[in-house]
Amino acid sequence: MNKDPKLAIVFPGQGSQTIGMLDNLITIDKKAREIVNIASDILGYDILKIISDGPKEKLDSTEVTQPAILLTSYVTWLLWKHESNAIPSVLAGHSLGEYTALLCADIISFEDAIMIVSERGKYMQQSVPDSTGAMAAILGLDDSLIEQLCSNAAEDEIVSAANYNSPGQVVVSGHKNAVNRMINLAKNAGARRAILLPISVPSHCALMKDTANKFSKLLDKITFNNAQIPILQNVDAKLKTNAADIKTALIKQLYEPVRWVDTINEIHRIGVTKIIECGPNNVLSGLIKRIEKSFELFSISDRPSLDKTLI
Repeated sequence: MNKDPKLAIVFPGQGSQTIGMLDNLITIDKKAREIVNIASDILGYDILKIISDGPKEKLDSTEVTQPAILLTSYVTWLLWKHESNAIPSVLAGHSLGEYTALLCADIISFEDAIMIVSERGKYMQQSVPDSTGAMAAILGLDDSLIEQLCSNAAEDEIVSAANYNSPGQVVVSGHKNAVNRMINLAKNAGARRAILLPISVPSHCALMKDTANKFSKLLDKITFNNAQIPILQNVDAKLKTNAADIKTALIKQLYEPVRWVDTINEIHRIGVTKIIECGPNNVLSGLIKRIEKSFELFSISDRPSLDKTLI
């Protein structure tokens, strides 16, 4: 296999899930189903049945969504890897997708990855009382203005930028009342859209610090290896291969923002021209187009789309 300095692979996060997202993939190679069965054994429930048949409310619950997306993205990676002789120069994932990047870079094992994201989902779900946390998408405002509006909206609560997804598209996170105040301020400031998202867990903000402390104790029990493929992590968009550095950034990721714009700009800076998205729904490809239009973009969801990446 040959390292391709112009190739990066990225993995999506929570919100990309759809019913049936694995159905076309597991028909490509029987080994895919074996991987799915291992995941079900680890989780203690039939995750393929939930992914294939729902109900949607079950698939959308954080503790199920996280292993489901990681599993789908990892199966996609394995199918591509089986048929390609290329090694990407860098891997990156958006929020939850960072764990898939760690897995594909051989930093953590598959068994540990499934367990970690399942527990991460539970920790996050339990982090704040029901209906007290929220996230909102703000479109059409500069990052600096959004940060200032968050400061104004916070009062004695927490609201801050959680995802810098693309120019003019930022997700904010925090206490529900503060997020609602932020929505009103954003609309008054001329935002094209400012909408509450159907998410009760306020990810990537200071409300997750206690969860991060608890989560770090879980990670202390996990073996982290140096990366076989460099990864870009969400908290600082810097290339890493050292296991200790990667683990530290992973803990911070729970309460610090996802710097996706910086990540894609760094991928561009190091000379990558082709990006493959391994995971459901093409969400990242859409964001990447808004950040840097020069990339050749591919997304794998079935046999024909897999074949296109191999040309």
